[in-house]
Amino acid sequence: GGSHLPDITVITPVFHEGKVIFFVASRGHHADIGGIAPGSMPPHSTCLEDEGAMIIAFKLVKDGTFDEKGITEILQSPGKIPGNTGTRNLRDNLSDLRAQVAANQSGIRLLHELVKEYGLRQVDAYMKFIQCNAEACVRAMLREFAEKNGNRAHAIDHMDDGTPIELTIDIDKETGDAVFDFSGTGPQVLGNVNAPPAVTYSAVIYSLRSLVGQDIPLNEGCLAPIEFKIPKYCLLNPSDDAGVVGGNVLTSQRVVDVVLKAFKACAASQGCMNNLTFGDKKFGYYETIAGGAGAGPNWHGRSGVHTHCTNTRITDP
Repeated sequence: GGSHLPDITVITPVFHEGKVIFFVASRGHHADIGGIAPGSMPPHSTCLEDEGAMIIAFKLVKDGTFDEKGITEILQSPGKIPGNTGTRNLRDNLSDLRAQVAANQSGIRLLHELVKEYGLRQVDAYMKFIQCNAEACVRAMLREFAEKNGNRAHAIDHMDDGTPIELTIDIDKETGDAVFDFSGTGPQVLGNVNAPPAVTYSAVIYSLRSLVGQDIPLNEGCLAPIEFKIPKYCLLNPSDDAGVVGGNVLTSQRVVDVVLKAFKACAASQGCMNNLTFGDKKFGYYETIAGGAGAGPNWHGRSGVHTHCTNTRITDP
C-alpha cells in the first residue's frame, strides 16, 4: 500500500509460458516530486495536494518503451495548483524511475533463472514455505507472550500535539491469532502526520520480526495471524485527501514505540525520523537525522543513532 507521495513504487509482472507467475516491485523515495516546499516534505502541508504529484496508477512502460512524456506530465502537474510547484528535479526523477524499472528487470531475470533450474512448481512451493514459516514463527512468539503475560496487552503513547495512539492486542493462546485494535487513537488532524493504514501494517510487521527470536525474511506471512482494527478517519486511517507526508516518517516511529511498549520489549525511541529538507525552485534535498534509541531489559538506551524505520541498514537482514 501507499505510504507517502515521494515513495513511488514500480511493479512489473513476471511471465512464464504466457502466464503471470509473480510480480516484482521496487519502491524508491524520490528527493522531490513537487508540492509547496522543496524536498516534497512540507512541514506545514494540510492536504495531500500540498505534498506533490499524486500517482494512483500509471503504465510506465508499454511495449518496451518508457513513457517519459506521460510520467513527466504527472510529475509537473502540481504546478497547475496555485501556490504549488511541479517537480524541481525532473532529470533525477526520470533517472531514478528508469533505475527502478531496471531493478525489476534484474529481479525478473533472477526469477526466470530459478524457474529454469528448479521448475516453477518447486519455486512456487518454496515461496509458500517461506510465508508459512514466518507465520509459524509469529504465532509461536504470540503464544509464548500470552502464556507469560496473559492474552491481552495494551499500550498508549502520544504525538507532540497530544494526539493519542492507542493499541489493544488480544491473543488467542491456542492458535496464536491476534487482533491489533487501534480504537482510542485520536482523529485525523489538519496537518501532515496522518498515516495511511499501510504505514501501520509496516510498523507492525517490523515490530513482529524484531520480537521473533529467529531470522526470517520479510514477507506477508508475518501478518497472517494478525487482524487489524483501525477506525476510519482516525490518525492511522485518514481520508484520501488528508496530508500524510509526515505520517510516514514521524507517526510510523511512534506506532513502533507503541507496539514494542505493548509487548514490554523496550522503551520508546525519539519517535521521529527528524527530517531536514531544503532547496529552491530548481533543487530539493531531504534527509533524516539520528536521534535517541530506547533502553531494553539487557541494554542501555543510545543517543545519536538511527532507529527503526529511518536510515538504518538498507539491506534486509
